[in-house]
Amino acid sequence: MGDANLFSDTFTLTSINAQKYDRVARLAAHTENGDTSLTLDVNTELFPCNLGDRLQILLASTLSLDGSKDDDGKGWRDVGRGEASVADEYDYVCHGKIYRFEEGDDENM
Repeated sequence: MGDANLFSDTFTLTSINAQKYDRVARLAAHTENGDTSLTLDVNTELFPCNLGDRLQILLASTLSLDGSKDDDGKGWRDVGRGEASVADEYDYVCHGKIYRFEEGDDENM
């Protein structure tokens, strides 16, 4: 058991592209200091967004508060039903894999 939180920061939405899919928009956002950018597809019917909105983003390896793996046979939709989870602290929760991750240049770190 350990800290399941891999990354957390606040982002400001800079662009919303809803042209390709129904009810899904590709959001582009940057941190306040501009050192991290994010592109994320979101179901805007469930979680409507506007330019300039601030979003608190957390990447975690599990939704369990104690950091234990979610390998007890439950699906991700079952986590938190009747028990507290990290998802309780957020309005919108995604499950999946990170498609692409790009590290910045050493001079920008």
